[in-house]
Amino acid sequence: MITTQPFGTTGHQSSRVIFGAAALSGMSQGRADATLGTVREYGINHIDTAASYGESELRLTDFLADHRSEVFLATKTGSRRASDARAELELSLDRLGVRHVDMIQLHNLVEEDEWLTAFSPGGAVEALFKARDEGLCRHVGITGHGLRIAQMHVRSLAEAPFASVLFPWNHVLAQNADYAADVAMLNEVCETYGVARQTIKSIARRRWDSWDQAKYSWYQPLDDPGAIGRAVKFVLSDERYFLNTSSDARLLQAGLDVAAAHDGGCPSDEALEQDRVKWGMLPLFDGGLLEVIR
Repeated sequence: MITTQPFGTTGHQSSRVIFGAAALSGMSQGRADATLGTVREYGINHIDTAASYGESELRLTDFLADHRSEVFLATKTGSRRASDARAELELSLDRLGVRHVDMIQLHNLVEEDEWLTAFSPGGAVEALFKARDEGLCRHVGITGHGLRIAQMHVRSLAEAPFASVLFPWNHVLAQNADYAADVAMLNEVCETYGVARQTIKSIARRRWDSWDQAKYSWYQPLDDPGAIGRAVKFVLSDERYFLNTSSDARLLQAGLDVAAAHDGGCPSDEALEQDRVKWGMLPLFDGGLLEVIR
């Protein structure tokens, strides 16, 4: 079983591995049910989905009908204006078949114009905290991609009491001194306010050479079991972090096996460097052109 720890100050003991339900987006209901059975078998009690993840929310409906009380359920809205964010949250509740979610998150809030809209009067931030007060969600979080996101999260946390942040982190990104410093600053702020930290892209290898190759994930993940294991251990060795699984469900079992058996240790710098060289691992983001996901 995968270990649990407090998810910030939410009062929930979340599994260190969070199921990234983007993996369900294009699945049949039968395969989704089987995948969720595996998730439950490993003791994962925290599910992260989004309004924009295809059919993901709908694929969760049957599971939640039987197991809603067992999981911390989080979804996301990409809307930046209050009315749109409220409408998207209400649609998510309908699609999920639930009366409330444990957390609604602002999805990928990194661009300056979108940030200003979201935090302005009549913006999404105002609407989501109002929804929290009305009982439609218990907590509000914020997520993002790219090398600017750690700084943006620090800025966002200065403006509103978000319960969680989500950002990319892996042993390739850790080699970027500027980004690592930004993450360290974000960690300090999160420690001060008791904010949970979710990490994504743990097993990212590089970008696809062509978008035509992208089927299960917009980036190319590692597929070697040893390299996957070391990448997972790198993230989980830092007890401050939760690890959100990849949208490529074919790799789910390999990562869960490692996480369930993990003793807290971190692979050596030499072993991680060998993986970066052997598998041609490259940063997904560069602060410029590669900040765009698609």
